[in-house]
Amino acid sequence: MSSGAAHDRLEIMTNKTPIQLLKFFIYNESFGQNEGEEQKKLLFYYPAEIVLNNQIKDVGLCEALVKFASTFATEKPCESLHTQKARQLFFEAEKNFWLILVVSIPCTQRTKDGQEYFEYLEDDVHDSVYMAVLKQAYHMFRLFMGTFTDILERTSVDHLKVRLEHFFSRYLQTVPWERCDILDVFNGIQFLPLDKNMYLRTQCFLNQTEANFPQVKYTAFLYNDALVWSGLEQDDIRILFKYLTTSLFPSCLESEMQAVQTSPYSTRTATERPSTGHYGKFITGPPNLNDTSLGKIPRIFVNTQGTKTDECHLLVYRALSASICLMVEGSYQLNLDFCRAVDQFLGPQLTVLASDMGEQYSKRLSNSGDSMKYIYFNHMNLAEKSSVHADVSKRAASTAIPPEIVKLMSDVQADLIMTGNDCELIVKGPGDFWVVGKKSDQRELYFVSQKSVNLIEVHGMCS
Repeated sequence: MSSGAAHDRLEIMTNKTPIQLLKFFIYNESFGQNEGEEQKKLLFYYPAEIVLNNQIKDVGLCEALVKFASTFATEKPCESLHTQKARQLFFEAEKNFWLILVVSIPCTQRTKDGQEYFEYLEDDVHDSVYMAVLKQAYHMFRLFMGTFTDILERTSVDHLKVRLEHFFSRYLQTVPWERCDILDVFNGIQFLPLDKNMYLRTQCFLNQTEANFPQVKYTAFLYNDALVWSGLEQDDIRILFKYLTTSLFPSCLESEMQAVQTSPYSTRTATERPSTGHYGKFITGPPNLNDTSLGKIPRIFVNTQGTKTDECHLLVYRALSASICLMVEGSYQLNLDFCRAVDQFLGPQLTVLASDMGEQYSKRLSNSGDSMKYIYFNHMNLAEKSSVHADVSKRAASTAIPPEIVKLMSDVQADLIMTGNDCELIVKGPGDFWVVGKKSDQRELYFVSQKSVNLIEVHGMCS
């Protein structure tokens, strides 16, 4: 990409339309095989305002495209369809169950020879990014509802439709479609680096918790939106981590802020319970242990890829900035006595552990000045680090570099993956920006430099 062309693209960004969700639907190609029963294939469609006949036509078109593409690549199904105004992604989540995502292509109004026209910026929409977003949508559904196949085996098609409507009608409204980027491709986990003694203390504490409460099947420990330890499989903790850091924790923080604003004199009691002498409280579970309500306790499904899916209650308990997730056997009937016992055991110990961990965290934070902007991902343990995003969970829209450069990083990442081998790629962007991508031994590193240098000097900087 030349500097002049890239500069033009930066100017276009100021008045271009955003990337928006146009359609999202789910169908099963094995349903409705008889003529006139095509609507039976359709399980969910967004937006619901689209007339049924057009919904059925969309499903038929997707089936035809998938079948046509399979004649050329039997092992790799159709994944995307490019048109001038939209990008369509295909994902077979389970056998015969297809999820289809359609997003708009951003455009800008231009003038040529006195005539106005719309220029569509198809390079702004990356297949790898929105395919990752589509897969995340399915994995999030599977976490809270179970697999499509399991639901059908336990209930009926109508019940599956109800669950799909209940989940996706809400979930789709929470996706920041315009801000999806390379981090969605990785969908990694931020780990908290601790010294050996602190890590062993944490693991010992979790072992004691599981020993004292045999109903707890799995545990996970987080500090400041970073994972310290988890007993779940990688695929399960990856999607649970996404839910905790982008949904549960932010909503909890927002509720606490509203409570402080409503009662400005209760700042202390909003975080500390003087009667117990510790800072522990349930995020999911009973809001008040002296009350009779258990509050909202979600159920999750883990080990869905194994021989037997585990259904668990998700109890999340927090003290200061430390959170512990207790996944309790789904067959166990939760009650207030159990929650009170958990509170008495966890509260004092977690408060002390969180306080000590906070001191170590503050020291590391003060010594971590990242002058160069980078994104790192390790495929082996899903570790992810970024100094590009002001907020890695992307609740904040700001990034440390222009959005155009972030999109360029997605281009570099896609090119590296296509090579299939360990390699390095250096790209010159607009405004003296250089993007360097490296892939080596299941690790990927991308960093950005904004210096007036040449290619040889950039290569020397990253060697």
